[in-house]
Amino acid sequence: MPRFRYCGDTLFLVGCGLYGINRWLVKPWLEPGFMMFHFNDLWLMSCALPPVLWLYRRLGLRADDAPPHVGEIAAHAIFWSLLFEWIGPQAMGNTAGDPADVVAYAAGALVSGLWWNRQRWLPLPEPARA
Repeated sequence: MPRFRYCGDTLFLVGCGLYGINRWLVKPWLEPGFMMFHFNDLWLMSCALPPVLWLYRRLGLRADDAPPHVGEIAAHAIFWSLLFEWIGPQAMGNTAGDPADVVAYAAGALVSGLWWNRQRWLPLPEPARA
C-alpha cells in the first residue's frame, strides 16, 4: 500500500486549487445555482481530511501513513455534516442547515475515498521481472 502524502496528495492539491478558483474568481460572477452553493461543498473531504489526518499522525492518534480508511472518511463526513449543517446553524441562530450540502459532502467523501483507495479496488498489474 502506498504512503499517503497528506497535504502533498494530488486530490488535496487539485481540490484546494479548484475551491480557491471557484471561491474567488468564479462565484462573484455567477447567478445562484450549483457552482455558487454546492460545488465547494464537494471538496470538503479532499481538502479538510488530509491536514486533519496529518495532525492525528503527528499527535500519535493515527498509527500509519496509509490512505484514509473508510471509517476515517465516514466518521469525519458525519461529524462535519452535523457540525456545519445542524450544530452550527443552531448555535448561530441567523442561518439554516442545508440538506443538499450534506449530499455534496457525502458525494465528495465517496469520490475521495474511491480515489485514495483506488489501488485496493483497481489493482495495477505487477511489472514483469526479467
